[in-house]
Amino acid sequence: MNAIVVDKLCSFEDYLQYDDGTDNRYELVNGKLEIMNPPTIRHLLIADFIRDSLKAEINRKKLPWLCFKEAGVRTGFRKSRLTDICVVLQEQVIDLLDKSAVFQTPPLLVIEVVSPESINRDYRYKRSEYAAAEIPEYWIIDPILNKLSVLRLEEGFYEETILTASQPIVSQVFPELTLTVDQVLAAGNLDA
Repeated sequence: MNAIVVDKLCSFEDYLQYDDGTDNRYELVNGKLEIMNPPTIRHLLIADFIRDSLKAEINRKKLPWLCFKEAGVRTGFRKSRLTDICVVLQEQVIDLLDKSAVFQTPPLLVIEVVSPESINRDYRYKRSEYAAAEIPEYWIIDPILNKLSVLRLEEGFYEETILTASQPIVSQVFPELTLTVDQVLAAGNLDA
């Protein structure tokens, strides 16, 4: 469960500067800092696999893009979310090299891996916030329900395609990506 750690409302600028001297990670939700629980090992394994796969595709295509784990995305006036994976243009990074890794312009793609404590956050809250932030594509990888949702922004709302088993991931951002849902989910097993 996420705990709210500060009673007073924080501005987005306060959030960017916040440091409590710990390694805790926070999201800014309606002006309040919420501490994020550490992810599960399965979550980390899947996120690593996806990041490695996307970085390989970016390098293969020689795209001017970067792929990050755990970068932030501003999703509103007093809102900022931590992503599991995000893909951005290199030019979006230039002004942030020595600052907090929180993008104020929409990434090309955001990916979240569902953990038991993040179900509502990933499916409901982040979905609406990412749409409002005009992120063109959002994936929800769900190892609990063994599915992957690809959401594409259409007229301000996400159109969802649910993929399972051996279905290939069809992405507008990565149209030549050759991964199936099974391959992604298998990355969360140590015997994979």
